[in-house]
Amino acid sequence: MFIGEYTHTVDDKKRLSVPAKFRRELGKKAVVTYGLNKCLSIYPVKEWKAFAEKLATLSMGKSEDRGFSRTMLSGAFEVEIDSIGRILIPETLKVYASLTEKVVLTGVYDRVEVWDESTWKSYKSQMVSEADRMAEQLGERGVF
Repeated sequence: MFIGEYTHTVDDKKRLSVPAKFRRELGKKAVVTYGLNKCLSIYPVKEWKAFAEKLATLSMGKSEDRGFSRTMLSGAFEVEIDSIGRILIPETLKVYASLTEKVVLTGVYDRVEVWDESTWKSYKSQMVSEADRMAEQLGERGVF
């Protein structure tokens, strides 16, 4: 399970050091793809396969299903974690998430998200300010 928040840098060769705690769960290879809200998602290969199988069950007859599946699958790249714990962020994904030098890696249960630091701070501030309201809604659905 991935939890926590870590600030790191992306070097000029688009390499990102993955926190040791996350590396243990990711293994030697992982899959990085588009995330929601302009972040990237890094999945352990096993979790990615489970997610991709769910995407494969979406209806090809529904435009939204096709579009989401295409986006997630075509934007996915298998990456290797090198001997010092870095991955290479593909240029298309770096541009999508507007990654600058400083990034935040967050653990989100089955995946790691990579955020541009300023985008993360803004998003997190908004979510924290709405946490009570969201908890009430989740409580109504029996989740919280």
